[in-house]
Amino acid sequence: MKFTKMHGLGNDYVYVNCFTEEVNDPESAAIKVSRPHFGIGSDGLILIKPSKVADFEMAMYNADGSRGEMCGNGIRCVAKYVYDYHLTDKTDISVETLAGIKYLHLTVEGGKVTKVRVDMGKPVLKAEDIPVTASFSPVIGEDITVNGENKKMTCVSMGNPHAIFFEDDIKSLDLEKIGPFYENHERFPNRINTEFIKVIDRNNIDMRVWERGSGETLACGTGACASAVACILNSLTDRKLIVHLLGGDLEIEWNEDDGHVYMTGPASVVFDGEINLDE
Repeated sequence: MKFTKMHGLGNDYVYVNCFTEEVNDPESAAIKVSRPHFGIGSDGLILIKPSKVADFEMAMYNADGSRGEMCGNGIRCVAKYVYDYHLTDKTDISVETLAGIKYLHLTVEGGKVTKVRVDMGKPVLKAEDIPVTASFSPVIGEDITVNGENKKMTCVSMGNPHAIFFEDDIKSLDLEKIGPFYENHERFPNRINTEFIKVIDRNNIDMRVWERGSGETLACGTGACASAVACILNSLTDRKLIVHLLGGDLEIEWNEDDGHVYMTGPASVVFDGEINLDE
């Protein structure tokens, strides 16, 4: 199987062009390619496929083989791939995902995509649609007990579920230890992506993320969008802000006119290769 390893701010996936390649068992393939030392090493597998309703389809699988609805960093890399590898010459494209069709604008310099702006759509705030078990909806500053600690969560779906927690210190958090308690908490029927946020000022926040099915990653695009929405809902920031992640920065805007969230950030190719999935 031919593949390209790409990353968006260190959130890295193995990308397969399914216009020319066939992946019969993507769940098992995702597990195999994601393993460091024994595989390629990544946060998961993303298949770029033909679509009947958009320019392309993105099928995203986490490192544990589970299917993900949407990946913000991943979809930017899809945009770079289809342009740089000559599957399209358009700088405005549509991509089908399990979270709906997303619309992307590509910034091209020297014949290569350097930056992608993604219309992530409207955030989902209704508790049962996220889903999260809650006493009120939208879920803003609701109490939750995680591993014996009392916390306050704000929950948002950007096509996949997120729970956001505001902390005074996120650098010292042992996410490998505490992350699974959040991800698998009984109040999240489909598990949860968890963001830990420190607000710097009205236009800047720091973020760490524990991703459902992958663990801590260097960046999460949908998580950055959900965190920006959570900050605005809690009156902590303005509607345009920069989210500082371990892998770099994303520009997020929750537009007041159309209610859509827009994410702008880079995408990078690491290398091309081939792997035998049968060995």
